[in-house]
Amino acid sequence: MMHMMEQLIAIPSVSCVNPQLDMSNQPVIELLANWLNDLDFKVEILPVADGKANILASRGRIEGASHGGLVLAGHTDTVPFDEHRWQHDPFKLSEDNGCLYGLGTSDMKAFLALAIEAATSFDPCDFKNPLFILGTSDEETTMAGAQALVEACKPRARYAVIGEPTGMKPIRMHKGIMMEAVRITGLAGHSSNPALGHNALEAMHIVIGELLRWRDELQSHYQNPLFEVPVPTMNLGHIHGGDNPNRICGACELHIDIRPLPGMPLEELRQQLKQRLQKVLPGNGFKLQCRPLFSGIPAMETPAGSQLVQAAEKLTGHTAGSVAFGTEAPYLTQLGIETLVLGPGDIDQAHQPDEYLRLDRIQPTINLLKDLIRNFCIAP
Repeated sequence: MMHMMEQLIAIPSVSCVNPQLDMSNQPVIELLANWLNDLDFKVEILPVADGKANILASRGRIEGASHGGLVLAGHTDTVPFDEHRWQHDPFKLSEDNGCLYGLGTSDMKAFLALAIEAATSFDPCDFKNPLFILGTSDEETTMAGAQALVEACKPRARYAVIGEPTGMKPIRMHKGIMMEAVRITGLAGHSSNPALGHNALEAMHIVIGELLRWRDELQSHYQNPLFEVPVPTMNLGHIHGGDNPNRICGACELHIDIRPLPGMPLEELRQQLKQRLQKVLPGNGFKLQCRPLFSGIPAMETPAGSQLVQAAEKLTGHTAGSVAFGTEAPYLTQLGIETLVLGPGDIDQAHQPDEYLRLDRIQPTINLLKDLIRNFCIAP
């Protein structure tokens, strides 16, 4: 198992919106495919884009798997890293002070090695329901790998565990993520005479007021005490307008971040955003454009009564909770799969220099995954 972790960490697979930093995950996919083929899994490599792919490997009879079966899922990409801030080699698994250091140890290549280790402790003939090992691409950027699964209607299973860093605590809910651009185009002119133009910065001032009123309304209407921040949030994160003090501002653009609760569909929020801002925009001389900065991640909620949730709570001793960060869970949920987020890493380690996984989490994670496989695949 340690040799698998070493090899996974050793292969760079950064995904980034900057094309100069973005890398293929194909070498990681091919490595996983070789291992899983040798272990008598049925392996599919599912192309996503140029140099990007998902891997789906299975044991057990797949027919009728929508009524049973378990997916152990993880993404094969990592975020970029600041090499000068690392004291350990990010591409060499190294042990120090009871921890395993390396890029992807906590978030989350190491989980795939642990899942394979747990799966191979059972005889392939013992599986009554199928087990899937799923590795995806571009989770850290576009979610293209997860979206491709939805388009392909794969996998077909009843339950899934995504091994994102949760400190071994089951997570059944998370907020969604929207990042939207609001652009107002007016008309530039000489600042000595306001009548010569239409000031987009002044129009944006009105728009920002409406956004804050909308935020208050959303927070009064939607509340969930199971989240640390129990209301949806809206952050005004970036603004740019105009080019010189003595020119009327001809265009202004604002970027906002919205974190909706479960039950708040992204497209409905986008429609409300545009409708509300269009109503308050001054009538003449201004054009409003609202566009997503990326497709967004829906919120996720798996019912507390799910057999998977209840099994995980019993096995970990923790009540299933919520987190603020997004995962691939809502995409698996779209496939009809009851999904839980549960992994050995800690979110405080994710995207940080000297990312590590605690050694004392490794065997408990393997044992937990073996119990889940036994419950849902061996003796359902």
